[in-house]
Amino acid sequence: MSNVVNGSARVSEETRRRVQEAIDELGYRPNLAARSLRAGRTGIIGLAIPELHSPYFGELAGLLVDEARRRSWTVIIDQTHGDAEAERRLLKGDGGRVMDGLIISPWALEAQEVADTARPLPVVLLGERSPQGMADRVAVDNVAAADEATTHLLALGRRRVAAIGLQPHLHNGTAEQRAEGYRRALRRAGVTARPEWERTVGSLHREDGARAMAELLDGGEVPDAVFAFTDELALGALHMAHARGVRVPDDLAVVGFDDIEDGRFSHPR
Repeated sequence: MSNVVNGSARVSEETRRRVQEAIDELGYRPNLAARSLRAGRTGIIGLAIPELHSPYFGELAGLLVDEARRRSWTVIIDQTHGDAEAERRLLKGDGGRVMDGLIISPWALEAQEVADTARPLPVVLLGERSPQGMADRVAVDNVAAADEATTHLLALGRRRVAAIGLQPHLHNGTAEQRAEGYRRALRRAGVTARPEWERTVGSLHREDGARAMAELLDGGEVPDAVFAFTDELALGALHMAHARGVRVPDDLAVVGFDDIEDGRFSHPR
């Protein structure tokens, strides 16, 4: 039977036909667990992301699943909320899931602990955690990108440029690197960074951007530009600016980061 199920060429057409009829009549299905034990692999990879509801991570997960399907792989997705124990549990396989590899965006664990905990599971890190050669990593140059975004605002003639998105309570490095790029662009343009215009947020969502924008508008001298560390923050800032009668881009220029679909359908875009 296994030769027929696995498509072996060492079976005559008559035998294959008869066996297939028996399979169909009995409703037989292969035991995938046994097959994976024999092959030494499951065909399953895990994806651990902090937030499923985030448009950025949602789009990333969808693209990854599509790419895996083209290679006949299955993806199991889990949400960590950036919790250290949740990240450790997935890396150790404590949930009982057997995977051939894990793609993870760690917010809590240091890259070295991720690499050490996951052994011998193959791991790919997403984000700014540097594994020092112990694991593969996919990341963007946040410093250069933030520099470019801020430089764009400065090139428009804006000089009172604020930043929304600092997260000193997190240690994943994203916010620090984007803040570094923002400050670097200001220095190069001879513009003094003002701490009161660097707004801290609890998370990177729309309501946090709206709250930070309200703080900037209530803080005395009002910025004429904002670099938001995510598009969700930018959308929240746009909402608050509109609610306060601040015209964008006439009174206030806004730049986001991520290019999520929502940003292309807001007004202004």
